[in-house]
Amino acid sequence: MKRNRLYKAFLTILICLVMIGINYIPVDISSHASDEVFLRHLDEFVPRLMNRYDIPGCSLAIVKDGDLFFYRSYGYSDREKGIMLTSRDPFRVQSISKSVTVWGVMKLVENGRVDLDSAISCYIDISGFKDGGNYLKSVTVRQLLTHTSGLQLGDVFTVYSPGSRMPSLQEKLRDEVSFINKPGSSFSYSNTGYNLLELLIEEVTGRSFTEYMESEILIPLGMTNSTFDLKESMIPYVPTGYTLKGKPVPAYVYPEKASGGLLSTSRDLARFMIESMNLGSRDDLVLSEDSIAAIHYPQVSDIGIYSLVFDSYALGHYVEELSNGKIALSHGGQGTGIMTHMHFVPESGDGIIILTNSQRSWPFISHLLRDWAVWRDFDPIGMTRIIWGEQLMIALVGLVWAAILFQGEKTIGIFKLTTLARRDLNGMKCLFFILFPVVLIIFLFWCYKQRYLFITTLFPTAAVQLGIALFTFAIITIMRAIITCRGIIKKSKEEWFDEAGKEI
Repeated sequence: MKRNRLYKAFLTILICLVMIGINYIPVDISSHASDEVFLRHLDEFVPRLMNRYDIPGCSLAIVKDGDLFFYRSYGYSDREKGIMLTSRDPFRVQSISKSVTVWGVMKLVENGRVDLDSAISCYIDISGFKDGGNYLKSVTVRQLLTHTSGLQLGDVFTVYSPGSRMPSLQEKLRDEVSFINKPGSSFSYSNTGYNLLELLIEEVTGRSFTEYMESEILIPLGMTNSTFDLKESMIPYVPTGYTLKGKPVPAYVYPEKASGGLLSTSRDLARFMIESMNLGSRDDLVLSEDSIAAIHYPQVSDIGIYSLVFDSYALGHYVEELSNGKIALSHGGQGTGIMTHMHFVPESGDGIIILTNSQRSWPFISHLLRDWAVWRDFDPIGMTRIIWGEQLMIALVGLVWAAILFQGEKTIGIFKLTTLARRDLNGMKCLFFILFPVVLIIFLFWCYKQRYLFITTLFPTAAVQLGIALFTFAIITIMRAIITCRGIIKKSKEEWFDEAGKEI
C-alpha cells in the first residue's frame, strides 16, 4: 500500500515536471549583452512568442540612456487580410491614455487653473449626476488621478463603430457615476474617474478634450502620430484587434477619451517616456521638473490585487521599487482585442513600449519585460511574476492529468468481473461522483461562454490546457461512477436473490 502511494506521488511529480519543462521558456539573453546581440535576440524571440500565444501583431520601442534605441513591428495588422503591421500604424493604447491625461491635468495645475486637492465640484456642474448631492461633491482632483475616489470601474465592454451614433461624454457619465467606496478610503481602479477629468478639462479650458491635449501636450512632445480622436483617414491603418478566442475586432471608438481613447504608435510613446524621464534641465519642457516629479511620486501604497506586481500608484502611473534603489514607472492597457504596456526607469533612462493587437498578450508582455530587464541588469520586475503564475498553472494541469491517469486506471479495473463486487463506492458516493463532474462540466461551459475572464486573460494558453484537463477528468469520473454503481446494483441483486433462495 505504502509502495503504491510512493509510486503515485513519484509519477505525479514527474508528470508536473514534464508539463512545466515542455511549457517553460528560458531566459536566452545575458545582462549587459551587446546591442547587436539583444536586437538579434528580439528578432528571433518575439516571433516565436507571438506564435506560441497566438498574437497577430506587435509593435515595440526601446529607450536606452534617454534616447530612442530601437523600434520595430512584427506580424500582422490584419491577419485575415494579410496586412502587415508597420511602426506607423496607430494603436488604441487603452489605459496608457491615463498616463498622458495626467499631463493635461498637471498643465492646468501649473497654470493655476486647477488645484489637485480641490473638489471637482469647483470646476464642473455635478447637479445632473445621480450621486451629485452625496459623495461626488467631496471628490478631489487628486483622488480621481490616484483611483481613490471610490467610483466604480465603469463600462469597459461597450464600443462603437466610427461614425455611428453614440452617447455624449456627459450622457455616459450620468449613467456611470456611481460609488462603491467612500472617497479617499481605498484604491479602486476607475475609468469613470478619469473620464470625469476629461469633462473637467473641457469645462476649465472651454475647448474639446482632443483639441486641448493635442495643442498643449501631444504636439509639443513631438507625438505627431497620436490623437484622442479617430479620424476617418486613420481607420484603414488602425490594427484589427483580436479577442481571447481569436475573433477579429475592427477599429472602434468610445464616447469617453481620457481613460482609454488615445491612438498612438510605439515611437510616439517612446517620446513621451523620454520626456517623462526628464534627464537634465531643458528650456523646452512641456511640464516643469517639479510637475513631472509630482506625477511620479507614490500616492497610494495599498493598491489591492495590483500589489502582486507593483508597490504603489502615483498620478497615472504604477510605481515599483527596485532593489538597487531605483524606481520603475509603468502602466498597461487592455480593451476589446488590444493589450499594451509601458515601463521605464527615469534614473537610468531605460524604457520599453509593447503594443499588441490581441487580448492574449499578458504572458507575452511579461516574457519581453523579463528579457529586457535581464539585458539592462534590473531586478526581476513585478510583471514577470505572471510567468511564475503561468508555471504554477501548468503544474496544476499536470496534477489534473495525474488524477486522470489514476482515475482511468481504476475505471479500467472496474470493467473486470473480479472488481465488480468491490464496494469502494457506496450509493451516496456514486451519486456525488456523478453530480460533482456534471457541475464541473457546467462550470467549464459557463467559463467558455464568458466574454471576459480574468484568469483566461492572465494565462490564455495554460487556462485552456487546464479547462481541457478538467473536462477530461470530469468525463472519466462520471464513467467510473456509473460503472461502479452498476456493479453495486448487480451485486445487491445477486445478494438479494441468494438470501431469498436460502429463506425458501
